[in-house]
Amino acid sequence: MQIREIVIDASPLITLFRSGQSEILPQLFENIWIPDAVWLEITQGGHHDLAAQQLPRREWAKRIQVGIIPEVIQRRDLGKGESEVLTFAWYHPTVRAMVDDYAARQCAKAMKIATLGTGPG
Repeated sequence: MQIREIVIDASPLITLFRSGQSEILPQLFENIWIPDAVWLEITQGGHHDLAAQQLPRREWAKRIQVGIIPEVIQRRDLGKGESEVLTFAWYHPTVRAMVDDYAARQCAKAMKIATLGTGPG
């Protein structure tokens, strides 16, 4: 099964921007969804940060608002970005969640949310 859509957390985005590999995302995926919490975490990180500078200029980056976080995710006490990524993926089963955070991956696994990441895990 080909993955066409992802919802992505801050850590993978920052890693890809800093390593000069962010443009691989639109080559691999049709839709790259970025929840508000992730967008703000990156863009408010400072003007000297590469991800903060480049993310708002990327046409492929689709900023989204995520509704109420389900109780099952809230109980995990994840960061706001990870919680929004998993919530979006939970409500949109064809979208793969891209998270590097171990606790977020464990939550996704328990909820049967498919994940990707930039590192092993």
